[in-house]
Amino acid sequence: MNTTSTQSFKDHFLIAMPHLKDPNFADSVTYICEHNDQGAMGIVINRPTGLTLDEIFRQVGITPSHGNAHISDIICAGGPVELERGFVLHSPSESHWEATLQVAPGVQLTTSKDILLAIAQNEGPENALIALGYSGWDKGQLEQEILDNSWLVCKADPNILFNTPIGDRLNAAVAALGINRSMLSPVAGHA
Repeated sequence: MNTTSTQSFKDHFLIAMPHLKDPNFADSVTYICEHNDQGAMGIVINRPTGLTLDEIFRQVGITPSHGNAHISDIICAGGPVELERGFVLHSPSESHWEATLQVAPGVQLTTSKDILLAIAQNEGPENALIALGYSGWDKGQLEQEILDNSWLVCKADPNILFNTPIGDRLNAAVAALGINRSMLSPVAGHA
């Protein structure tokens, strides 16, 4: 795999290999939101925090209306950096939020409270994944971890991101590579 600084893994999934035992990333799928010559940033999409959307609304002083049919009630642990900060991965919307990054044609990342207000009033994006914290890599760190066989990489699928149950996202991401997860070796190595 060519992992030169000109190759970006933005809008890709990082799938933790079985031998990756870091408690922040073991058995994780991370959606890469940004990757450039300065480093990378992503959100773990399959690790629930145990918090609900209603608890988040209460913590930030929002009174929700009922019926957020397309928004998951599960809040993800997005990674070990800035655990108190919220990140919303979502489908594009006609609304514009204060702090939004266009990650891919079907995915945006917003960090401003106004999107939570819209979600609470059923005026938010059609699909959203809410996470606390993010995952970050310094310059060259992610590329080295990929070379060290810590991660499998595949193009991200918005269906896995927004429509696949949180407990099924790891297997779905591995299956997108045409691999059966049970066939992955827990031992790292190079051929």
